[in-house]
Amino acid sequence: MSVVVITGSAGLIGSEAAEFYAGLGYRVIGIDNNMRQDFFGAEGTTKWNRTRLENSLGAKYVHYDADIRDTGALAGIFQSYGDDIELIIHTAAQPSHDWAAREPFTDFHINASGTLNLLEMMRSYCPEAVFIFTSTNKVYGDRPNELPYLEQDSRWELDSEHPYYKGIPETLSVDQCLHSLFGASKLSADIMVQEYGRYFQLKTVCFRGGVLSGSRQSGVQLHGFLNYLVKCAMTNSSYTIFGYKGKQVRDIIHASDVVAAFHAFFQNPRRGGEVYNLGGGRDSNLSILEAIDWVHHITGKKLNYSYSDQSRTGDHIWYITDTSKFRNHYPDWSIRIPAPQIMEQIYLENKDRWK
Repeated sequence: MSVVVITGSAGLIGSEAAEFYAGLGYRVIGIDNNMRQDFFGAEGTTKWNRTRLENSLGAKYVHYDADIRDTGALAGIFQSYGDDIELIIHTAAQPSHDWAAREPFTDFHINASGTLNLLEMMRSYCPEAVFIFTSTNKVYGDRPNELPYLEQDSRWELDSEHPYYKGIPETLSVDQCLHSLFGASKLSADIMVQEYGRYFQLKTVCFRGGVLSGSRQSGVQLHGFLNYLVKCAMTNSSYTIFGYKGKQVRDIIHASDVVAAFHAFFQNPRRGGEVYNLGGGRDSNLSILEAIDWVHHITGKKLNYSYSDQSRTGDHIWYITDTSKFRNHYPDWSIRIPAPQIMEQIYLENKDRWK
């Protein structure tokens, strides 16, 4: 049976991919040791999602409680399935700027060394497979903050005549700017994924994502802001806006649209370490203040929030993705679920769990 290996399989993108490929008849091998709970405490756990996958997918899904830093455990898994592995989707990561600064070694070993381990597993056991890496737009550091933004009532914005008005392209420099340690460790992994594609001519790709969202994310203050925003409203918890007057803009992409992009590449892969920026683009974006208004509209509850002038290190004032390169290569792909609909889905599918 054809096999898909997914790291971080109990997370947002990993679980979406697991269900998608199990539905297509693949055997899905999930690798996830619930490190998210170690990062963010009990509210960050993905155990509930792993249980849901195991119950819903049955024998189509095999879970390994393994750490991607453990080469022995990975070798055992990859050797077992060998050339049956057609696709590797690598989503496992330490995903927080702030957490990385507290434990730089752990952050780097998970994000950079863990990625290298998986690339070597592919090269050793299934070199004809496709390797998809969930990278991040944080590889560009704070370079986007140098753009000439205009302040509007609820957001920062670019002039419509600016070359980047339609979004940030892959050609933006990643050098000589502030990344945060998380951004640096992910950039290390990103470049290694490119290099394995170019140097060994493997089918590898980096998708540099913006805000990846959906109802199955375990949103916490340090990661997963849309889920966390809705959760705070539903549980009457306080929310803190960090800097930029709450007008910082994020583009939002639903997990299913992310997996659809993955699958488009998998069906027609390119060798040589491709890179694509992936996000909601001009079709799906919100400022923090606009998201708060939508939370009220969708839930009927006013969010209890406060404001801190101190912005997060390396945070973007404005980030909208230019997806034109990917759309040119894969013209059948498009954004299907815009940000307000994502927020409504988060609310409807979690409101009972968050009572």
